[in-house]
Amino acid sequence: MYINIGIGTIALAFFGFGIYSNMQSTGSNGGSNVAVVSSNDPAMDEPPQIGDMAPEIEQTGLNGKKIKLSSLRGKIVLIDFWASWCGPCRGENPNLVAAYKKYKKAEFKTAKGFEIFSVSLDSDKKKWETAIKADKLEWKNHVSDLQGWSNLAAIKYSVESIPMNYLIDETGKIIDMNLREMDLHIAIDKLVKKL
Repeated sequence: MYINIGIGTIALAFFGFGIYSNMQSTGSNGGSNVAVVSSNDPAMDEPPQIGDMAPEIEQTGLNGKKIKLSSLRGKIVLIDFWASWCGPCRGENPNLVAAYKKYKKAEFKTAKGFEIFSVSLDSDKKKWETAIKADKLEWKNHVSDLQGWSNLAAIKYSVESIPMNYLIDETGKIIDMNLREMDLHIAIDKLVKKL
């Protein structure tokens, strides 16, 4: 176990997984599974929890137009916080692509489809756009305010590490969170009537 105590940041790395901070890189010989932000960054309220209504997000898409999370009401939505420079996020992207392909045409018990709403913590639009193309993130709901860790949606959701996600139902209620790998598929499978 490695403990890095930086300015407001405590990072733990287990089993050779590195942890990256926006203040400094802790490094590791193995891969990394999370990127962390300083825990003393401001948050608007308590972090949203399962059972809460997902706070509204309205940010600019790649085409320069604003996209609202609420525009997807009626569908199951995975809100995904990530960044092009985040190795763990890029490592999880193939799983998101697989989930999107698996569920985008599925019939759900109570919802009218599935979408991913990606919120980037990038500050460089070109790098953000390049990562979307490179990782084949084919869904259309990609947003960012290009403020890095100061992204207003990330602050609203008290995001302290990425990748981070929230699964919301058709009413906008948070039904699960921080889902990776097969846990994501298992959570969505419970909502599916027919693939």
